Amino acid sequence: LDRLPELVEQAASAGLTVEVEGKPPRLSPGTDLAAFRIVQEALTNVVRHSGSRHARVRLERDGGTLLLRVDDDGPATGADAGGSGNGLAGMRERAAALGGTIEAGPRPDGGFRVLAALPIDVKKAAT
Repeated sequence: LDRLPELVEQAASAGLTVEVEGKPPRLSPGTDLAAFRIVQEALTNVVRHSGSRHARVRLERDGGTLLLRVDDDGPATGADAGGSGNGLAGMRERAAALGGTIEAGPRPDGGFRVLAALPIDVKKAAT
């Protein structure tokens, strides 16, 4: 996640403004890579499937869990704008491999949210 500024720059080159809130805790390399890839895919989905040109990324530690949230304000565009592709499945697989979870879907107030909960200490999550 120390490369998060690079993702923000890439998103900007695609016309997306990204606000980042919070700083990641120290993570194992596997958890760090999974978190990075989840943010990367979530921002790619905003560019591809949302009419919004603005996204928010929030990083927060909750005990032994990294909560990672990516929101956009929508509206969804295109026929496949509900998560029917492989991107969400890949995010879920990455999270599950670490003992974490992904929730993704439309927000009640419009837009779309991806919320990942990843164990910070993978060894503790496996026991």
